[in-house]
Amino acid sequence: MSLPQPDDLTSLVLRTDFGDDTAWDAVRAALDAAGEYPHATYVSEPRFADVEVQALLDEEAAADEDAQIIHVFLADATTLREPGHPLLAVDLSDEPGRTFRLPARWFPDVSANLSIANMDFAEFADATDGSGAFRGFEEG
Repeated sequence: MSLPQPDDLTSLVLRTDFGDDTAWDAVRAALDAAGEYPHATYVSEPRFADVEVQALLDEEAAADEDAQIIHVFLADATTLREPGHPLLAVDLSDEPGRTFRLPARWFPDVSANLSIANMDFAEFADATDGSGAFRGFEEG
């Protein structure tokens, strides 16, 4: 079994916390409002409740090469409860298991650049702040 495939040129946003449906709705609304075009394929399947990053890595490693995805964004308990709804971005390919937090307002930029392979996961992960969150690139 492999992770669900995102729609064309979108990123997979996988719900892993099922304690608050209203918060999940707020996360989706924040992500949708952040960009002009759809950037997310939302998956809310109970089999992913509280899933660990290693389990996702194992699932992808076992999938056929054509079915593998290179990154995923998790909507976990932190995403649902914290202001800014910071997703957990997870690299499934180049540096499997590398993560960073991504507030909703930055999601469209990161998703678009990763989806078209304009930038690598590491470029965003390397630009995180002291809290481990990507908040854009420094100007100038």
